[in-house]
Amino acid sequence: MTWNDASEVLLDALKDSALVFAFVFLFHVLLSFIEDKLSNFLTNHKKGAPFFGSLFGLIPQCGTSVLAADLYLAKYITMGTLTAVFLSCSDEALIVLLTHPNERTIMVLPLIASKFLIGFLVGLLVDLFYKKQEVINHEEELEDVTCSTHHHHEGSVKLHKHLLHPLFHSLEIFAFVFVINVSLGLIIKAVGEAFFTDFITSNRYLSPLFTSVVGMIPNCAGSVLISELYIKNAIPFGALLAGLLMNAGIGMMVLLKSKGAFKKTSLIFGICFITSIFFGYMSSLVEWFI
Repeated sequence: MTWNDASEVLLDALKDSALVFAFVFLFHVLLSFIEDKLSNFLTNHKKGAPFFGSLFGLIPQCGTSVLAADLYLAKYITMGTLTAVFLSCSDEALIVLLTHPNERTIMVLPLIASKFLIGFLVGLLVDLFYKKQEVINHEEELEDVTCSTHHHHEGSVKLHKHLLHPLFHSLEIFAFVFVINVSLGLIIKAVGEAFFTDFITSNRYLSPLFTSVVGMIPNCAGSVLISELYIKNAIPFGALLAGLLMNAGIGMMVLLKSKGAFKKTSLIFGICFITSIFFGYMSSLVEWFI
């Protein structure tokens, strides 16, 4: 691998991480003003929260899964809502598909609809069968913090809540995402994109399984590769769907930042993987028999 390749990886990682930072920072600043209302809304609409999670995941931005994982660790959203976001998000895929128009681009609409519905329904099932984690009332927490800091200057408290806390938290996420992006970028460059292409296209009937494996890569490179293979007619729609259902960007890795989160992360990972394989092959069977 040349110095130019390493420089390209660093610049791409910096760009992607900066976008995540901006997305997360702006959201957390907004959240600092509406957290009590948001918490009450999610608490009162827990059964419908996966619907909003699946809808949120459709935003074609690599920060959506990161932000959802962040909110889950802070107990703003349930496991079902997080799963809905992970299944519905597509990282950079939608941008790639829409900016390379051909006869297959029209399948973007069925792709979006499928990912939204699958995310919503699976999220509902997860919340139905996994009720150990509930959304906590952050309004009560806020009152406790306010009472314990009543002797501090009000302006100082507001500065920390609305600016400093979102900034420091977003910088922490930025550093984590940057390290992961650089590491994975260097590995992908060293292995070569041709390896992944050959791996996926070597057996068309196993392509939904292969793209699901590639979708595990916590980096936008996975979604871009899967989308480009679909555009080139190298994989069927079922493989595209499977890979993008599994592709939750770096959100999965963010979950592991929390101590003791390995068990829950493994459960979410397993649910997403099984869902991806199932619906990928179901869609492929429809294609093969039509």
